[in-house]
Amino acid sequence: MAPSLSVIIPTYNEAQNIAGCLESLLGQSKKAEEIIVVDDGSTDATIKIVSGYPVTLLKSRHQGPGVSRNLGATKARGDILVFVDADMTFDKHFLKYLTRPIMSGKVKGVFNAREFVSNFEKPLARCWNFNNGLTGKRRMNIRSKEDTEDFRAILRSEFTKVGGFDNTGYTDSRTLVKKLGYRPQPERKGISYHANPETYQEIFLQARWIGKRNTKFGLFGKICNLLRYSLPISLVVGLYRSVRHHCPEFFFFKVVYDFGYLTGTLSSIIGSDLNK
Repeated sequence: MAPSLSVIIPTYNEAQNIAGCLESLLGQSKKAEEIIVVDDGSTDATIKIVSGYPVTLLKSRHQGPGVSRNLGATKARGDILVFVDADMTFDKHFLKYLTRPIMSGKVKGVFNAREFVSNFEKPLARCWNFNNGLTGKRRMNIRSKEDTEDFRAILRSEFTKVGGFDNTGYTDSRTLVKKLGYRPQPERKGISYHANPETYQEIFLQARWIGKRNTKFGLFGKICNLLRYSLPISLVVGLYRSVRHHCPEFFFFKVVYDFGYLTGTLSSIIGSDLNK
């Protein structure tokens, strides 16, 4: 018997995106045995929308996506766990290709190397890519250590033996690598689409969350980031890159992003919750 699949989706105020994600998953050529949505304390219409689909809905108080993913995994019955985000959509063969290397017994976990920006036509969504050193529609750099530490799919036995993800805020999905002692392997046929932040409010909130993450050098690294993301640096970098990319919107993007990151870093230094 072929291994079964459980897809786990953490949500937090994703009313704008969750329907598209679920419809995309339900239309897959290879069906998942179950789709589990774990709502992380949404205050918008997310729960109401999810309730209209043939999926399992779990609810918890707001603790961050890592905790939600772990909760979904404890309830999952599938042999293979697939972790996706609520603002993602997928090619109809995504699950088939993504899980094929695991089903063949060649690997224990994979990341999908072909992830594209779904809203690239939005100027600020393009700026998000420029800020990450990406000029095209690809949303990840497959040569980046950070971008290739996310397990998009993994054997449930491997996930559970190390206790799942650590609750480290923005970096929680990367914590399996150190605990397992190996990295996910690239899967190059499955195609996914992921929305970048496309409004200044979204950019600020996402950057603030990123700014709260732990740094390699601890408190010293965070203090260095206070300088790196300070307003004078933001103005210079924003102006330079806006000219380089022929994108005047990048100047304002950079100021908002860096202010959000700076705010997140400051709040983490004084002990704020990593997930809020």
